[in-house]
Amino acid sequence: MIRQGLIVLFAFFFTLPVVHAQEFDEGIEYTLIDPPVKTSNPDKVVVTEMFWYGCPHCFRFEPYINKWKKKLPDGVVLEQMPSVLNPGWMEQARAYFALQMMGETDKVHEKLFNAIHVKRQRLNNVDDLAKFVASLGVDEKKFRDFYHSFPVDTKIRKSRQAERKFGHRGVPAVIVNGKYRTSASQAGSNARMIQVIDYLVAKELAAKQ
Repeated sequence: MIRQGLIVLFAFFFTLPVVHAQEFDEGIEYTLIDPPVKTSNPDKVVVTEMFWYGCPHCFRFEPYINKWKKKLPDGVVLEQMPSVLNPGWMEQARAYFALQMMGETDKVHEKLFNAIHVKRQRLNNVDDLAKFVASLGVDEKKFRDFYHSFPVDTKIRKSRQAERKFGHRGVPAVIVNGKYRTSASQAGSNARMIQVIDYLVAKELAAKQ
């Protein structure tokens, strides 16, 4: 009876589904950046989101990254960087950096995405962008001053240099700690992209320990 009971028990365990920790493969769901790109904060795991306001894929990814950033593990920071891969993206990149320097990105960022993709507003030059941010209560003159400022020129230049090193060809793209690059097309979906980011973040946190 004991032997028969053991056989039944073993049979039960062998029929249970095998649950593996979620893992992803280099060259499939993510790409190794070699050499790694120096991050802005070597003491943290820096996650960099590359985006363009006019990109519909970036617009659809925003709810995922917004939800994700609310639950950042200790030791992890999110940086959002407007892409300048295309010269036509430069105006909106300048707008983002100007707002960042003014401390107004939280007020405008999501609304700017919605204005372009939901309300179909054309916000491709400084005048239209300045009027838009002013409608949200942002100081228009200050915005224009920052928009054309040397510090914003510097941020644009650094963004361009970083993108060359990241090696991505489109947006949205996410860089984890200057070492790994992933995207929705590479991961398979926006939801899966978040899973890949979590996997790579955990990998980097473990390496720091």
